[in-house]
Amino acid sequence: MLFRNRMHAGQVLAEMLRGYCNREDVVVLALPRGGVPVAFEIASALHAPLDVFLVRKLGVPGQEELAMGAIATGGIRVLNNEVVRHLGIPDHVIDSATKAEQQELERRQQAYRGTRESPQVRGRIILFVDDGLATGSTMRAAVTALRQQKPARIVVAVPVAAASTCQEFQEEVDQIICAATPEPFYGVGQWYEDFSQTTDEEVRDLLDRAAQEYQRYRALKCAS
Repeated sequence: MLFRNRMHAGQVLAEMLRGYCNREDVVVLALPRGGVPVAFEIASALHAPLDVFLVRKLGVPGQEELAMGAIATGGIRVLNNEVVRHLGIPDHVIDSATKAEQQELERRQQAYRGTRESPQVRGRIILFVDDGLATGSTMRAAVTALRQQKPARIVVAVPVAAASTCQEFQEEVDQIICAATPEPFYGVGQWYEDFSQTTDEEVRDLLDRAAQEYQRYRALKCAS
């Protein structure tokens, strides 16, 4: 085992990201649910705001494992035009899938964030965090969607990843930080002593705590 739990993994990553500490232009975004405990430790150590970035895959009807696109936080929809053209998927099918997934995305957004506004992404450095990357398909879709909000820089940071996936991301984002790339890889959960599921309640609690910590940091900084 490399990490005791997700928070330990976040502490390890935070040390690797020290160069982003105390910067006004840094935002930490996590893929829920498992990425949130990791990202909480990073945001806390770097004195940066924390939020979730929600992404839902749009599966091809009857072949749901095959993505024809994705929707994400901020009303963003990205289509895999190659899949759509090859399978001749009509617009009404795409719209139907989008509507169904949008409802689930909005449910999760309400559950996690409540009435709290999303942080500004445009022109910021985004530290994009998950608890690990196997194939990286979810993170890849999230990065594609995030780019439409025009951040200045996207840094993907994960505790553990398949070496091939980590290498692929070097060409897809501005920076990729993988704390460990063990071989053979097997799966993300193999490298945690405790890889128990993160609940919606834990996500909400960590986001609330992170917001309070950041507000205290800002108040102290302004007072000094």
